[in-house]
Amino acid sequence: MSSWGNAIKISVFGESHGKGIGVVIDGLPAGKKLDMDKIYLQMSRRAPGKDKTATPRLEKDIPEILSGILDNTTTGAPLCTVIKNTNTRSGDYGNILTCPRPGHADYTGSVRYGGFNDISGGGHFSGRLTAPIVFAGSVCRQILEEKNIQIAAHIASIGSINDERFDPVNISAELIQRLTSSTFSLIDTSKEEPMRDVVENCRKQLDSVGGTVECAITGLPAGAGSPMFYGVEGVISSIVFGIPAVKGIEFGAGFAAAAMKGSENNDEFYFDGDTVKTRTNNHGGILGGITSGMPVIFRTAIKPTPSISQEQKTVDLTTHTNTTLSIHGRHDPCIVPRAVPVIEAAAAIAAVNILADVSLL
Repeated sequence: MSSWGNAIKISVFGESHGKGIGVVIDGLPAGKKLDMDKIYLQMSRRAPGKDKTATPRLEKDIPEILSGILDNTTTGAPLCTVIKNTNTRSGDYGNILTCPRPGHADYTGSVRYGGFNDISGGGHFSGRLTAPIVFAGSVCRQILEEKNIQIAAHIASIGSINDERFDPVNISAELIQRLTSSTFSLIDTSKEEPMRDVVENCRKQLDSVGGTVECAITGLPAGAGSPMFYGVEGVISSIVFGIPAVKGIEFGAGFAAAAMKGSENNDEFYFDGDTVKTRTNNHGGILGGITSGMPVIFRTAIKPTPSISQEQKTVDLTTHTNTTLSIHGRHDPCIVPRAVPVIEAAAAIAAVNILADVSLL
């Protein structure tokens, strides 16, 4: 399915090289004033064609709202927006009709849909479909901001180059503002040049590189989440894994907790006035699937772009023989920078659902 959500539901539609892509958002409260400039800012952070680390395919990604908004205010009806595809070159994909690209969903999609799936640009499996997610997330983000809930992410790593991590206990509003308005979001901006060098070296070698994105949600009240199977980690993970190229997720200390002792991993409680807080945040703001009131922090692993120009081994599905394939077209040598606003958007959509389900929205 291409729909997600319970209280506020999104349905993503379209294909990479179709006439357009878009999203329907159902369940939004009426009367919410939207700042369209903030939405356009987030769309531009994800849009292709503006950076050497990204595909040269230039798309303006201006959303055309068809319903659900009147005078920039939600009406309560389903909010539907379309983003037109204006710069497609489907001819670049002629040689993969019968020879699936390694690392892509060409083969699995063909088996699942009997060969009727559109493979141009990746079709419905394409990262292009993250643009509607960013739109929906931008809407949800503005609803959350009314509750003083903020979301920001940054490039945690590209290849072997690492950015600083969030302070898991205190994340300033100034840092959140800086990260959410950047197209190459870093806590330590001195890491930008070495990261770009890694990407450029891979591009010159007709290759690609992956990395990680760290995301934080601040201001979530304690007590949200519904265990066992609708806990906060599960809700966030289920939408994040809908983003193409995401291969892993961890919360708080994550896999590092496996090497800790209980005395090291446990976060001790204390009173800050009348508010219960923890001195550390290895639990990533979630205990038993329920928010603790501390920042919710998670990291996602982003795989290298599978479309590389090096010759690769594959199969010919019509002749049932082994063959080789050279991929043409325009592709990101690194997806990670453009994934940052997508991860933020997914977190925002998840957060409004988590809060709405326990009547905290």
